[in-house]
Amino acid sequence: MLFNSQIFVFGFLPLCLTGLVLFRRWALWWLIGMSFLFYGWWNVVHVPLLAASILANYAAGLRIARGGHARAWLIAGVSADLGLLGWFKYAGFLFGIEATEAPPLAISFFTFQQIMFLTDCWGDNGSKSAVMVRAGGPPTPYTGKHGEGVRAPPARTVTQWPLLHYAAFVSFFPHLIAGPLVRPRDIVPQLSNLEPDLSAGLTLFLLGLAKKLVLADLFGAFADIGFDAAAQGEVLTLLEAWAATLSYALQIYFDFSAYSDMATGLARMIGVRFPLNFDSPYQATNIADFWRRWHITLGLFLRDHVYIPLGGNRSVLNLMATMLLAGLWHGAAWRFVLWGGLHGAMLMGHALFRRAGFRLPQPVARLVTLMMVCLAWVPFRADGVPAMARMLEGLAGLNGFALPAMIAQLAPGIATPVPVLRFLGDARTLSLPEVAACLLLGWTIVLILPHAQALSERARAWALVASFAFTVRALCFAPHVVPFLYFQF
Repeated sequence: MLFNSQIFVFGFLPLCLTGLVLFRRWALWWLIGMSFLFYGWWNVVHVPLLAASILANYAAGLRIARGGHARAWLIAGVSADLGLLGWFKYAGFLFGIEATEAPPLAISFFTFQQIMFLTDCWGDNGSKSAVMVRAGGPPTPYTGKHGEGVRAPPARTVTQWPLLHYAAFVSFFPHLIAGPLVRPRDIVPQLSNLEPDLSAGLTLFLLGLAKKLVLADLFGAFADIGFDAAAQGEVLTLLEAWAATLSYALQIYFDFSAYSDMATGLARMIGVRFPLNFDSPYQATNIADFWRRWHITLGLFLRDHVYIPLGGNRSVLNLMATMLLAGLWHGAAWRFVLWGGLHGAMLMGHALFRRAGFRLPQPVARLVTLMMVCLAWVPFRADGVPAMARMLEGLAGLNGFALPAMIAQLAPGIATPVPVLRFLGDARTLSLPEVAACLLLGWTIVLILPHAQALSERARAWALVASFAFTVRALCFAPHVVPFLYFQF
């Protein structure tokens, strides 16, 4: 069941919200039941795996928090989680074992959530729990320059958490499939005192739905044409390669931004506030700034559980190791490892330049960062090394610069006239102006406008009105539902 499907929008979500109102005394039971229904919609066989993971990690967390062989319980719990993740997701990649079916949906996300729970239980001194549950109601909301968030009130220990609350936290459907990766101490207290904000939550959800259906899927169609052609051995010219690459950069941006807004909006409708997970990353001034803005909660997890334990900034090689693992987390394929390695190399270069006191003017720094990020998406998206090589050849102009003959007449001698650009849009003469106009609109949005959670209420309302008709058309009449890209990770 996808957030952008009719069954979710018109069926599951109204049923879930209605049940929370009717069965308020049993709200968490209802929420867990609906979350397991949501998860089991893809493959009911994997529901027992999620339930067993919740029970085992909760039991291990309590043993860690209460002391007595706490280190052994921590090692056992984290090892079991990583072993389960490795078997289902990476066995084929590492050992050449042929998978008989796809790995359980969201196993990366709910595994990382529970590793955070176990390590928080361990705490700083290895003998007491550092997991803190807020007492006296939900966290205090605030609004900063980057959007909305929560502040922490006073605390108590994890041993006072009922299993019901922990199960509701892990299985909570707004973040179960693709994040955000949130600390238990930020969410569990809110589950004790749900304060729904239907208006704000619905607005964010609908804005995210518009981003997905109107923008992400549009640019996805443009990107697929070029990258699929490269995978089939076709030769792409300069404009075709750049159109596909820039379209994919916008597709993954709007796709994940849409998911983050929809997840945050769903949580707000239920009464839970998520931390900001997406902060206009293409407006970053350097690659480190990009990673402070892109999938913020994953970046924090990698910092706290990989980068700092490796030694942090004592060696730039720790950046490379962290990003290689980040790439592998996205999928069991060398293209993801290569993408992680490219980002690791960029972060290492940035760290070394900073230590040397080297600075670029901000406009230049933004442009360089954006181009490096876009080029790094090529191996991430390409279907294998040969396809990646063909795409890079096109980007470098090695396959020539061609224009449709009707347009080439306006500037003779600049480009090779061709009937149409075969791998651009739907291969019409007007495909070039159409794709160019869409790219201009998309890049204007991501480079100039703030993200949805930083918009004023008036701006959100105007954006919602402007996109409403397109959203309804895409939701009700699209030939098929396009999954979110991060669902595959």
